[in-house]
Amino acid sequence: MQIEFYKYQGTGNDFVMIDNRSGFFPKEDVKLVERLCNRRFGIGADGLILLENDAETDFRMVYYNSDGNESSMCGNGGRCLVAFANQLGVIEHKTTFIATDGLHYATVNDNSIVSLQMIDVVEVQKKDSYTFLNTGSPHHVQIVDDLEHYNVKENGAAIRYGSLYGQKGSNINFVKKVNDAEFSLRTYERGVEDETLACGTGATAVAIAMNATGQTDKTSIDINVEGGKLAVSFDKLGEHFTNVFLIGPAKFVFKGIIEI
Repeated sequence: MQIEFYKYQGTGNDFVMIDNRSGFFPKEDVKLVERLCNRRFGIGADGLILLENDAETDFRMVYYNSDGNESSMCGNGGRCLVAFANQLGVIEHKTTFIATDGLHYATVNDNSIVSLQMIDVVEVQKKDSYTFLNTGSPHHVQIVDDLEHYNVKENGAAIRYGSLYGQKGSNINFVKKVNDAEFSLRTYERGVEDETLACGTGATAVAIAMNATGQTDKTSIDINVEGGKLAVSFDKLGEHFTNVFLIGPAKFVFKGIIEI
């Protein structure tokens, strides 16, 4: 069986995209998804995303981590899927779609900049040395010294697999403040089990966490990731963060056919 696929990347976070509106893809085949994402034996990606039909919105997003398991929301993946839907002609410049964490609104312009509305955040857990919140996926946010030379994989894995988050784990974000409107971020992603060049829900979590903990009073924040730059904006109503948008590029890389 041959599968047509598309490859997209958003600030270096890369994804295999498959148009599954006909329902042909074997969605329960964990090993297949893992192989397609494998950088040695497959196409290579941080995750795989299916675009599917939905009765009430423009399309449905089904997201798998590179370990082959269906996962929680992926912000950069969502942005790339919007660009993919635009390329397929499913949408034009505005869309609503459904994902595992609910309804999303997004826009895409002619320069492939996608602005994706994320879920509201109603709870931010502030601890002495870190912050925890859910932006569609769970995120641990921690300020560290010397971010450039920090061992993200080793320290991220230690927290992700430690007693703090149990078997489900969490994504782990290490942060450096550049100024009140700009932060730098490196992320260890569960499911990928390594550092990635970017994490959209992580960038969203960092922006909100930095505001919630008093590191900034800005509600529009630039996030430097290893693969480029993202922006996050939101409205703050007390401790409630709403109208949260993740903004950045979503680029088509190539398309192809693979035998499975």
